[in-house]
Amino acid sequence: MGADGRIGRVRRVIACVDIGSTFTKAALVDDASGRLLATAQAPTTLDDVVRGVLDATAGFPEAPVVACSSAGGGLRLAVVGYEELISAEAGRRAALSAGARVVHVAAGVLDADRLAALRAAEPDVVLLVGGTDGGEASVLRANATALASSAVSPGTGAGGRGGPPWSVPVVLAGNAAVRDEVAAVLRAGGLPVHEAGNVLPDIGRLAPESARAAIRTVFLEHVIGGDRLSADPRLRSWVRAVTPDAVLEGVTVLARALAPAEVSVVALDVGGATTDVYCVPDPDAEQATLGREAVGVPARRRTVEGDLGVSWSVDALRAAAVAEGLTGPGDDPLALAEAAATVALRRHLRAEAAYGPGGASARSARLVVLSGGVFRHADPAAVDQVLARLAEDAGGAGSVLDGKAVVVDRRYVLAAVGLLAGDHPVAAAALAQDLLAAPRVTPLAR
Repeated sequence: MGADGRIGRVRRVIACVDIGSTFTKAALVDDASGRLLATAQAPTTLDDVVRGVLDATAGFPEAPVVACSSAGGGLRLAVVGYEELISAEAGRRAALSAGARVVHVAAGVLDADRLAALRAAEPDVVLLVGGTDGGEASVLRANATALASSAVSPGTGAGGRGGPPWSVPVVLAGNAAVRDEVAAVLRAGGLPVHEAGNVLPDIGRLAPESARAAIRTVFLEHVIGGDRLSADPRLRSWVRAVTPDAVLEGVTVLARALAPAEVSVVALDVGGATTDVYCVPDPDAEQATLGREAVGVPARRRTVEGDLGVSWSVDALRAAAVAEGLTGPGDDPLALAEAAATVALRRHLRAEAAYGPGGASARSARLVVLSGGVFRHADPAAVDQVLARLAEDAGGAGSVLDGKAVVVDRRYVLAAVGLLAGDHPVAAAALAQDLLAAPRVTPLAR
């Protein structure tokens, strides 16, 4: 183990690691050819996740490590905006596209009750938005003041009920005309501030990229760089992204390999803490597709469902299944995964409907990728039965699965593809092709 925070220096070999809430998964990849050399996993050691990484890679030859993480449920983010239907919603979409788990959305001025609810959600970061550039600024100013006063001392803040001091990092992505002023207020209150471009610079134009980059920075500096997951400095050098961000990049590489671009790729990742749905149509499209709605339509869509995990949030999953009119899934892991997949796909389609026309559509998928430990380790015949039932779902999941080609990411390479995409694009593309060569099934509703 080198002092530089890498598991070794073997040339042209790299260890891609996903630190999950339940398991830490590792893939050893030739970083030139993209050939998958080995895979392994170990339980995530939440008291110090570095031990889990070392356990998962113990059988590998020495190699540099690049990692993503969703340990502890990933990055918990709250959005504070001017009003719910426009600026707060723009912030929520930017947050989800950055791989964060949105745990709270507040709209309007943060009075005592709203501030208390925000703090009770225990976010790792607050995304503060509001107003188009040069537009309304009073709510953004007021909310910055409320957050800053809440951070100063016990009992301060809106209505004198701010609670104990609070030093949550803030990503400021609102009205650019008052950005410097608002940032100064936040910093005067002792809050770490990361300034970004406005997520809604003009009505009808969503611009999430700057905020996405700032959210990633917060994740790396305050979650990975803090001591919540590990005090070991090696973790900071390893982790490049939150896991949903890495997986979205992996799905994007798959979509490129499956041109024509107008046909979507859907990935469904069922995990212990969350179930995530990714839909990518055009792998090169980063800007929003504009429609008539107030907030632009993202070309790539992702939903992260924090109440649909098969272990950490299993009670919430059962409640969500019942709320959707499904039979309670009991304790069988595959039944739990089926329920999570059904509810997640239904919710994703409802989110698509809220976006309005334009952007990706899960219903137009050419390929559906199933990921997650339950599917990876299950008997293929049992997975086929689950797929057949999903194809029959009249609540929405059937429209995504019925008659579509489905592949199971049994060696868990989607995250690895995403981790390699930036610095090793040729290897990432080759590893994606390896996944596309896996056996496929086509579930059909009866």
